[in-house]
Amino acid sequence: MEHSIPNQFDHVPERISGLVDLAYNLWWSWNPEARMLFKQLNHQAWKASVHNPVRMLHEIPVEFLNRAAADPAFCHRYDIVMHRFRKYMSAAGTWFSEEYADRPPLTVAYFSAEYGLHHSLPIFAGGLGFLAGDHLKEASDLGLPMVAVGFLYSQGYLHQQINHDGWQEDVTEPLDRDAAPVTPVLDADGEDLVVRVPHIDPPIYVAVRKVQVGRIPLYLLDTDIPCNDPENRGISSRLYAGDREQRLRQEIVLGIGGRKVLHALGIEYAAVHLNEGHPAFALLERIRERVERGMEFEEALEEVRATSVFTTHTPVPAGHDVFHVDLIDRYFAPYYAALGIDRIRFLQLGVHPESPASGFNMTAFALRASAHHNGVSRANGAVACDMWKCLWPGPAEAAVPIDYVTNGVHVPTWLNPRMKALYDRHIGPTSPDWLPEHDDPMIWELVDEIPDAELWQLHLWLKAKLINRLRERERLRWTTRPGGASSSAVEGAFLNPSILTIGFARRFSTYKRAYLIFEDLERLKRILNNPWQPVQIIFAGKAHPSDNEGKGVLQRIYRYTQDPGFGGRVAFIEDYNDQVARYLVHGVDVWLNNPLPPMEASGTSGMKASLNGVLNLSILDGWWTEGYNGRNGWAFGETAADCEARDGIDAAAIYDLLENEVVPLYYDRSIDDVPHGWVKMMKESIKSNGPRFSSRRMVKEYVARYYPSLLKGAGAAYARYPATAKPQKPPAWKSQVQGKGADDLFSP
Repeated sequence: MEHSIPNQFDHVPERISGLVDLAYNLWWSWNPEARMLFKQLNHQAWKASVHNPVRMLHEIPVEFLNRAAADPAFCHRYDIVMHRFRKYMSAAGTWFSEEYADRPPLTVAYFSAEYGLHHSLPIFAGGLGFLAGDHLKEASDLGLPMVAVGFLYSQGYLHQQINHDGWQEDVTEPLDRDAAPVTPVLDADGEDLVVRVPHIDPPIYVAVRKVQVGRIPLYLLDTDIPCNDPENRGISSRLYAGDREQRLRQEIVLGIGGRKVLHALGIEYAAVHLNEGHPAFALLERIRERVERGMEFEEALEEVRATSVFTTHTPVPAGHDVFHVDLIDRYFAPYYAALGIDRIRFLQLGVHPESPASGFNMTAFALRASAHHNGVSRANGAVACDMWKCLWPGPAEAAVPIDYVTNGVHVPTWLNPRMKALYDRHIGPTSPDWLPEHDDPMIWELVDEIPDAELWQLHLWLKAKLINRLRERERLRWTTRPGGASSSAVEGAFLNPSILTIGFARRFSTYKRAYLIFEDLERLKRILNNPWQPVQIIFAGKAHPSDNEGKGVLQRIYRYTQDPGFGGRVAFIEDYNDQVARYLVHGVDVWLNNPLPPMEASGTSGMKASLNGVLNLSILDGWWTEGYNGRNGWAFGETAADCEARDGIDAAAIYDLLENEVVPLYYDRSIDDVPHGWVKMMKESIKSNGPRFSSRRMVKEYVARYYPSLLKGAGAAYARYPATAKPQKPPAWKSQVQGKGADDLFSP
């Protein structure tokens, strides 16, 4: 099998033809010198392509390419970048190859319903996807043997358009396959590789597409192909289909079909990592394959369990997929016999002991079929233990085998290039390899060496860049939207880069409480309109298309932006995406986060902000319970009880912090007009959070905690290497997990 880059780039001169290979490997997206190559071809073409090199190479006039190929300076830079790229892709001398030099490599298959890699590949919705994307990038940088599986959503990316009343209109953008860094996977005859999802009737077929994420291949499943009937063609159209049956079909294709695709590609792997429960049927297919080879079901289940990791994010029961028994019967009746079990035993795998009649619970199944489970922060791990302790009944809560690995962010992706250059100048002379070793806290102590004025001036430049970009976005909208913009204040036309700027960018779900800072309107107006120490707030985010309550919250915020009483100091940025996110986490002064505890799984946006010197003002939930140290930002919510008055209590805490600490510190300037106290806190935020909340620390922690056990569980070839992770539970708890008689829980 092979993947093929489209032969539509004959116009690229041979001298710089490596740009095509570079454009189809997302390595360029987290390496500034590679991005600069494309930008230097033509700045306006780079901008017009929305920083998408595949689109740019399609559209750029050939004279610009010829000019670059004839420019010795450009060619010299090109040769350096291509040398670094090829050396990187050789996979020699990586952290993993050195750390596990004496052990047989065990490939991990990573399954996720979405991946947030770059806006040139819009197959993501939010934090879950960006966590998966950062995981792949870091696995590539560290040299982990990994392969990834997901979906190619042809109609799935949601654009947000706000009407004049402030209501979110949902506009989907078809994926432009010719302008995306995606290549088809071909069979031996040079045709699209097409795989049938096994044991499912009526038949479903998937074509396979490939995205290269540095060293990691990501295979995307595509059902929008002629051999499928219309209903099946739509399985991969949209991310997280709202219809329950279509959602089940998606998860069958992702899990069972994804495993079958890896088999068809000849890719051998010995362990699986599930990012949430959506792809959990991959474990079912691994069990079926072992049964087909002659293994008993329970033995096959134990072998799969020993080599599977399940990461759960969702802290609320409603967020976990549950499918009615009738649907399960409709699609899995032929599968029961293929597993060597009856219907009752199959349904038992997904029963929730506290709501046995609700249906087949994907998270309950994933927990039963994997030996290693984790939440994505210390707080989230505790919530998951409490939610799922019913699967391990007993007196001791410590017996619940759900740990946590706190999320991290991919530093090369989310660190602003100018901020990186600043760190290079002041960290580099002492630690030249600081970026490859950025999970070492000692390196970050050198941030104290940066002169306050230099850090502050760069931060002001980034804030001015943010505001300029927002104004440019609004100008373009004004020229393209019928009737122009409804209000200049909405998109930030009145924002001032010299004013303390708060950023709030989240999915507009009610538990995120975007409305919280508006709890006391008059008090907020006094804070924002203080003539000597003014404040402004930038909001951004989308509501799920079916979440009318979230859309109502968004509408409420939008209307506040049009209230003259706020003095034009509240803005809402329409059509939030990862590009806007970068500008915000680089350029605001304060990152506000106030979900209803304990609903925040992690909160990686705050990590991205802190990496760039932005200070967090956050409730004590998710990652901030680990990140806050009293000197690197502000925290609240530790004393408020769960009661109807919670919103008022938390809002008052925000107002108190703004009035008494945040605003005075920001405006406390010395004769050089530098707020040295504020900059001291910026440095503390960078030092304390940069190494701890990086995806490098996160991926290394996954490897250290689970890899030895996965090696051992993978079979005799790995058994001589002792497990260093926490021991598995004794057999007693396994019978408890298998639970009560399912014939009492489900009726035919």
